[in-house]
Amino acid sequence: MKLVIVEDDKLLLENLRLLLNGEPGIEVSGAFLSAEKALLDMEVLEPDILLVDLELPGMSGIDLIKIVKKKFPDMDIMAHTVFDSKETVFSAIKAGASGYLLKGLTPRELIEALHNLHEGGAPMSAKIARSVIREFQNKTVNTQELLSPREREILVGLEKGLTYNELSENLNISYHTVHTHIKNIYEKLHTKGKKKPFIRPGKKE
Repeated sequence: MKLVIVEDDKLLLENLRLLLNGEPGIEVSGAFLSAEKALLDMEVLEPDILLVDLELPGMSGIDLIKIVKKKFPDMDIMAHTVFDSKETVFSAIKAGASGYLLKGLTPRELIEALHNLHEGGAPMSAKIARSVIREFQNKTVNTQELLSPREREILVGLEKGLTYNELSENLNISYHTVHTHIKNIYEKLHTKGKKKPFIRPGKKE
């Protein structure tokens, strides 16, 4: 997989570049300190995955995600940040992020998450899974937007720190099915964040 990294911490950016470039199956085709610099070369580099910090100088990571997703809809985007607030998580997902990881993962956890994303999954850190659970426990959520029992089981497992393989074994479902459920959860989050259009009284939809 070809990977572009956007991170404003110069030391972390270099460490990520060295780590991931040394991993079989991963090629870091670009490493940038700002969103603006990344956008200039994105079309030429044609990465499969964008690994992006959310707090960047100038254009924010969330704005970069929006632009990249619009220009390159097939590109997978992984948010990689220290921020775990509900607002930030949902903003990144609504902007087009397919995964959300908090900084501080071990190198192996990060590498596995990138492979999961590339294979069709939607990785999220345990703290993020906890935020999602709380959001879907909100009584104002419409019934059709609630998680299925299986999706809740998977989120609880993620919150406990289980890997995709461990979830697959514990729930007696395939690895691919775990991927599918997590992508469905992200889709429900995305749908939940969309506001319904205002309809004037007496006007039919």
